[in-house]
Amino acid sequence: VQTPLIEQALPNVPGKTFTSSIVEFPPSFRALPHRHGDAFIYAYVLEGSIRSQVDDAPVRTYLPGENWIEQPGAHHVVTENTSQTECAKLLVVFISNTGDNLKIDDPHQ
Repeated sequence: VQTPLIEQALPNVPGKTFTSSIVEFPPSFRALPHRHGDAFIYAYVLEGSIRSQVDDAPVRTYLPGENWIEQPGAHHVVTENTSQTECAKLLVVFISNTGDNLKIDDPHQ
């Protein structure tokens, strides 16, 4: 579940938008592999633990207070809540081209 917090055109960077959201992952939830287009991403774990793999980097588990970035065009291969009983929450910040779709799931195989 994604809850938008703010979406604001960057006045000093024409054509770019700052967007922030809280993303909640139910217990055992696993997102489809996806990309964020040309957006630069910053993700910060608020609650729970998230397993994540971006591109060919090793899979890593992030705990509250830990964070990662995703470069434009990165492939987010694994995103999952490691708990079978507790929700996990992320604060996610996007710097994107104005009007771009912020999440594009991989086509189904």
